[in-house]
Amino acid sequence: MKTNIDDANLLLHAAARPPETRQAARNKTALEKSCQDFEALFVQSLFKAMRKTVPEGGLFAKSNATEIFEEMFDQSIATGIARDQSLGLAEQIYRQMEKKLPADT
Repeated sequence: MKTNIDDANLLLHAAARPPETRQAARNKTALEKSCQDFEALFVQSLFKAMRKTVPEGGLFAKSNATEIFEEMFDQSIATGIARDQSLGLAEQIYRQMEKKLPADT
């Protein structure tokens, strides 16, 4: 796949922006990522609470390795949900926190 983006032109425009604007863009990006990370933690805690409701027993005995695997699996699924199928929590937090960011100059 070939794009029509001129790298030199892109760098020229990026360098021409004032540092405050670049910092504001970095702040917004960082806030967006933080909100998604928080949503992922929230979803992971939901999964952990749901797993506690499942009765013990079954085909395999529960070991430390199983618990670690389940935790890692839940973390991976929660991150994917927050990134791709958001519950809307990250967006709501972002809207609230964006008001607290320094204004663009």
